[in-house]
Amino acid sequence: MSERIGSTVIENVRPQLDAGRWAVKRVEGESLVVQADIFKEGHDVLVAVVRWRQSAPKPQATQWAEVPMVARGNDLWEASLPLPSNGRYEYTVEAWPDFFATWVSELKRKVDAGRDVKSELLEGAAMLRGHAERAEKAGSPEHAQRFLEAAKLFDAGMNHRTIAAAMDPTLLQTASAYADRSVSTRYDRVLEVFVDREKARYGSWYEFFPRSAVRDGRTHGSFKDAEKWLPYVRDLGFDVIYLPPVHPIGLKARKGKNNSLTAGPEDVGSPWAIGGPEGGHKAIHPQLGTLEDFARFVKEANAHGIEIAMDLAYQCSPDHPYVKEHPEWFLHRPDGTIKTAENPPKRYEDIVNFDWLGPARDTLWPELKSVVMHWVNLGVRIFRVDNPHTKPLQFWAWMIREVQTERPDVVFLAEAFTRPKVMKALARLGFQQSYTYFTWRNFKQEMEEYLEEITSPPVSDYMRGNLWPNTPDILPEFLQRSGPPGFRLRAAMAATLSSVWGMYCGYEFCDGTPVAPGKEEYLDSEKYQLKVWDPDQPGNIRDYIARLNGIRQRHRAFQLYDNLRFFRSENDQVMAYLKRTPDGTSQVLVAVSFDPYNAQESVLHVPLEELGIAPDETFQVHELMTDTRGLWQGPTAHVRLTPEQPASIWAVYRFRRSEHAFDYYE
Repeated sequence: MSERIGSTVIENVRPQLDAGRWAVKRVEGESLVVQADIFKEGHDVLVAVVRWRQSAPKPQATQWAEVPMVARGNDLWEASLPLPSNGRYEYTVEAWPDFFATWVSELKRKVDAGRDVKSELLEGAAMLRGHAERAEKAGSPEHAQRFLEAAKLFDAGMNHRTIAAAMDPTLLQTASAYADRSVSTRYDRVLEVFVDREKARYGSWYEFFPRSAVRDGRTHGSFKDAEKWLPYVRDLGFDVIYLPPVHPIGLKARKGKNNSLTAGPEDVGSPWAIGGPEGGHKAIHPQLGTLEDFARFVKEANAHGIEIAMDLAYQCSPDHPYVKEHPEWFLHRPDGTIKTAENPPKRYEDIVNFDWLGPARDTLWPELKSVVMHWVNLGVRIFRVDNPHTKPLQFWAWMIREVQTERPDVVFLAEAFTRPKVMKALARLGFQQSYTYFTWRNFKQEMEEYLEEITSPPVSDYMRGNLWPNTPDILPEFLQRSGPPGFRLRAAMAATLSSVWGMYCGYEFCDGTPVAPGKEEYLDSEKYQLKVWDPDQPGNIRDYIARLNGIRQRHRAFQLYDNLRFFRSENDQVMAYLKRTPDGTSQVLVAVSFDPYNAQESVLHVPLEELGIAPDETFQVHELMTDTRGLWQGPTAHVRLTPEQPASIWAVYRFRRSEHAFDYYE
């Protein structure tokens, strides 16, 4: 609601999150469409603007700019704000009655009715003298002079010349700029929008452990070894490499193979048990190399068009230097022993927890922020945050805002497989991306309902789902029993439903063996041992993955997040959807099968109206997975999908030329 009721009322300003508590999200180069319900008693002509400014990283002293709002009917007003660069912006709405515009409107009706308007002209003259004073104060003497001349003319009485002058649209337009805003109403909240760089919305992620970069299963890899994998990842079409923690690993309670509680001397341990004699969160595992080696790896990746995403796991092994240097930062049991981590039913005996809200938080929190800035200074701009839902939300709200104030180009992905409201709360408070429940959506109706929810407003105003068919922690049952066809179809879904997707190394080799029946953990999990990955091993789907990512790179519609529209497929085993850019220059249709065992056929009801195609119009489709072309006409099409080709992706093109374009066509 607006600050002052009884003048102009401003309410239902949107978008906003939690009454303006959090910033909505957009991407640089986009516009923010602001709407509000604005009205006033009586019949006064109203004027409304959106006031906005960039507040970070630029100082708060940035001047406010204004964008006029347009009345859309039924008291709905709207404006579109340009968002040219990465950073935090503020916006609010202001509105006021334009008494001179109201006077002109009423004067016209009276003149049309044949009434004497001499008195009304005197009223208009008085108003224009007030406009002249405001124009002088604003440093526009030429406008002030025009207002005074018009006022003098109005004083002369009613005639054709004065009426014509009063109705002059240029006078009205100029006068509007100097309306009396002392009676304006300003919305009682200043709202925020955080404008991300493009990578927060579009990216293809590949997760791998650099310690497995040597292919013999015995030799611990280094960053120099991992550099040799960069061309391979690039050729798969991925532009983000996500590294699990690369820090020293603790020895106390170190995990052995397959999460064994007993580790042998050859066991490398879990990289999430961070910290040892060699250092903690700001150090590199000595077998991976040095900080200089890491910085070189980041630079080499960038040269291949790849960004490095780093795991941000705020937890420690019992051997972490923090434990000895700052015991006040950790939770202790009544008997004085330090408390180990749990995420029921999982237990992490090799990890200890921070006391997040304890008396030492004033020193703990800044130190944890400094960890982020340490790696930012070494070239990292993306962080995948481990289990953020197990840490206080107020910490994340503080930390992310602090980092973004200094470096708005930093992107945070929340690895939070948790309850929906907690997941959404993390997104609202600042995480630009989130893991999702996509991994467990195996049927058409539940997949459509879930993806429609997270890619549409209001959720899409603050949350971007990063779709992963697998992770080192999660080997879904579907992949365990479906073989390469299942890996293909889940990759096709993840890569085309969202603008951000990722997969863990081994997916392209269709690694689907669980540690035990009914478990989602991998057998011989790479979390606890070195793995041998052979890019040329038989049965891989490398080419299929590369083709999907290549299609994403070449077709802009796949690089937008909130443009997913499902349309009808007559087969419950076949899901169909459209993605298009707002200007229609990139339009793609997708049909994908849920069945990894059998061929599936369906009639598709093509959304011609959304494509801008007439019912009787012939249009061209380019099937991108097989590089074939065809002509379609009418509202239906037929598709046949197989385990080997579980998805069809069509780029849609209209014929733009005909004989009607010639001047002599009749």
